[in-house]
Amino acid sequence: MYTPDLAPVAGSLLWSSLVALLPLVTIFVTLGALRWKAHWAGLAAVVVAALVAIAAYGMPIHLVGLSATQGFAFGLFPIMWIVVNAIWLYELTVRSGRFDDLRLVIDAISDDPRVQAIIIAFCFGGLLEALAGFGAPVAITGVMLMAVGFTAMRAAGVVLIANTAPVAFGAIAIPIITAGNLTGIDYQHIGAIVGRQAPFLALFVPLFLVLLVDGKRGVKQLWPLALTVGGAFAVAQFVSSNWLSVELTDIVASLAGLAAAVLMLQVWKPQGGQDALAKMQAEREHESADPVTPDGASGGGVATAQRTSVALTPARVFLALFPYLLVVAIFSVAKLWRPLTDWLSTTDVKIPWPGLDGNISTAAGELSTSTVYSFQWLSSPGTMLLITGIVVALVYKMSAADMVGVYRETLVKLRFAILTVGFVLALAYVMNQSGQTITIGTWIAGTGAAFAFFSPILGWLGTAVTGSDTSANALFATLQQAAAEKAGLDPALLVAANTSGGVVGKMISPQNLTIAATAVGLVGRESDIFRKVIWWSLGMLAAVCLLVGLQSTVLSWMVPTL
Repeated sequence: MYTPDLAPVAGSLLWSSLVALLPLVTIFVTLGALRWKAHWAGLAAVVVAALVAIAAYGMPIHLVGLSATQGFAFGLFPIMWIVVNAIWLYELTVRSGRFDDLRLVIDAISDDPRVQAIIIAFCFGGLLEALAGFGAPVAITGVMLMAVGFTAMRAAGVVLIANTAPVAFGAIAIPIITAGNLTGIDYQHIGAIVGRQAPFLALFVPLFLVLLVDGKRGVKQLWPLALTVGGAFAVAQFVSSNWLSVELTDIVASLAGLAAAVLMLQVWKPQGGQDALAKMQAEREHESADPVTPDGASGGGVATAQRTSVALTPARVFLALFPYLLVVAIFSVAKLWRPLTDWLSTTDVKIPWPGLDGNISTAAGELSTSTVYSFQWLSSPGTMLLITGIVVALVYKMSAADMVGVYRETLVKLRFAILTVGFVLALAYVMNQSGQTITIGTWIAGTGAAFAFFSPILGWLGTAVTGSDTSANALFATLQQAAAEKAGLDPALLVAANTSGGVVGKMISPQNLTIAATAVGLVGRESDIFRKVIWWSLGMLAAVCLLVGLQSTVLSWMVPTL
């Protein structure tokens, strides 16, 4: 039985934490400074984590290898299973010729690319995050923005930043429910607190998207719409999480934001739309004429729908929207209809990882439960997307050969993304099961009363490594609870802070960077995307830290009590 030592290096928590940070430093340096391709950066980080686990923590080599294989398997299924099927669904719409109709439908609402960024990436992306999560929103909205004329790099940046607002309540609030199950704190109470933190980000995210698309000019011309949509989303998120339903929070908020956008555009038209569109078209032409692809990188991403000029009939509108309406319908039934949800959960297959399960304990000496692999063959969002794709192909009258051929092409295009995500999850599992992650967390938690300010950093780190706010809560929720009790702080506040901090770490996760890069055809340029979004992530993290620090002191009235 391997039991992690919290301070294996010279008995010092500080030195042990600095050593444990080496794998994270490796992946950020190789991506951000050295500009390695993401799969090589991920592999390098796994090697460093394995060396730290063996040399510093004394973890047996075979357990290190088995931890890495379990993480790699989790990266393939369910994570990449979701992404592959999301991209396949999109590719089917392109192959059928229907996707360009969706561009025309969106253009009918507004042909202003700044408005389209808000509607597609923020509102529709938020709805997808509410129902599916795990990278599907980034993949689908990324290709949608490309279809309406965004350059690849701009589309990637927009969808990654837009994906922050709904993450805490994503996949029917699974990050918050996970935190509640682990800590014993009522998840609805945790959700109510998150609902008094996350809306402050949501309020400004549409404004950030406008700034990213069209700079200061766009902010000056579109701030009324951006703040209206952000405000509607934020208010709905607050109200639903506190008084309606934690699980339905993002669905309510996304629909409220979309309704606010559509209604406001009926009575108010932003200036400068044609200038922004011309700027976007010029950038797209420049990108096509002079693509910047590193040597050896695979620049091929998803297919690009050809622009056509056709009259939109009600039938064409319905068929253009059909795949996304079907996604919403299938996920809503599967996630919200309790009898079906309960039945789907019974189909999950629990697999004790051979050679690993029963041989690792937590730092507290309890048998680790993370060594059991859950094979969600039917309940996974990826399977639901596969079912959606089959139905869509049948409705679009595509042959079985076309369906299979598109799937094969999608797998080939995603091969480097599959490797990257596998390596990143292998890294996360080695760090978690060897004790490196808990060492870092315990060290940060030792700051006493000031820990309230630093607590979101743990969620940020956890999500940056694993690509999942749910995983970040699985890593640090109980640590946040114990540290809060020791420091005399509200445990529920810090558990909520872990969730809120995690939402701004998702955009720099190598997993999400790879998904975004693959969706827009920038495979091999994940480091460029990382450098574009890292400062947004750090800035939002600082804002969350400040808010939580104030909520633990002078703004304590904002935090509800049980």
